[in-house]
Amino acid sequence: MRALVCFGMLCGLFATALGQVTFEQHPQKIGVRIDGKLFTNYLYGEDQPKPLLVPLQTPSGIEVNRRYPLTPVQGGSDDHPHHIGLFFAVDQVNGTNFWKNTQTSPQIRHQSIDTLQEGEQGILAATSLWIDETGQTVLKEERTMVFAGEENAHTLDISITLTAIQPTVTFEDIEEGMFAIRLADALRESGSKVIPPPGQPLPKESVAGTGQYLTSNGDVGASEGWGKRARWVALQGIKEDRVVGVAMMNHPSSINYPTFWHIRGYGLFSANPLGQGDFLRQSEYKMNPVLPLNLTLVRNESVFFRFKVIVFQGRRTFDDFQSLFTEYAK
Repeated sequence: MRALVCFGMLCGLFATALGQVTFEQHPQKIGVRIDGKLFTNYLYGEDQPKPLLVPLQTPSGIEVNRRYPLTPVQGGSDDHPHHIGLFFAVDQVNGTNFWKNTQTSPQIRHQSIDTLQEGEQGILAATSLWIDETGQTVLKEERTMVFAGEENAHTLDISITLTAIQPTVTFEDIEEGMFAIRLADALRESGSKVIPPPGQPLPKESVAGTGQYLTSNGDVGASEGWGKRARWVALQGIKEDRVVGVAMMNHPSSINYPTFWHIRGYGLFSANPLGQGDFLRQSEYKMNPVLPLNLTLVRNESVFFRFKVIVFQGRRTFDDFQSLFTEYAK
């Protein structure tokens, strides 16, 4: 099966923006500030195996991601060194593993900043090339990132187009991908942590984790939500004595919507629309026969992805996330 999805950059921005977005340009880094407060940095450069967004912070400055191995933290987790900040990559593209690499071969190599526009919504557009171990360019990546402030949240609406450079580009159906964040240790799942209702004291922050996933299907916890399709997935927990969290939403214009989810209790939080065959083989609702996606592009064909990330503070309910998704999907 060949999937061809090519859309315009952004089909309707989603919510009333609060505050001004400004950019700070540095060598191989662009800082993103909302009302003067750091939201994230776009990191790139020849020494990076892939572009990164790190850290990701709430409006009050609480960091929701893990920084290892960029910044080792004493007593913090040191597994999966390829899980750095917020990133976009996938395993097995024409046989090359772009997901697990921590070196610059293979590499998703930043090429240019194409747009840098400040305002109530800040727009950062960039181009990168996916280069395999032999130095051959496999894909061109064009991304547009729209940053904004919303009520008690910082948000990112990201659109990515991948275009085949080789005569044929094949994406193997595999769980290791694709748009992902590695969460701070305090937000990992540990048993059945449930944030108490308003008026009751919060549990203490724990390096073992206080987070819990919730999906648009109503699934609770990584074990229930892993490998299933969902329109959105959110996680919230306790960090620095406050309820904070991350929600990721899949736009209906994106390929193979609603996406499958590769979420793990230890802190990996990833949307992977291209892992269909692998997820269906392993999930509890196995299809018989399994129907893999087998995405294959020929030269100059493109595939489109779009997601929204909400880094929030304060308790959120299922209905809160559903309302935000309904607005986003319009």
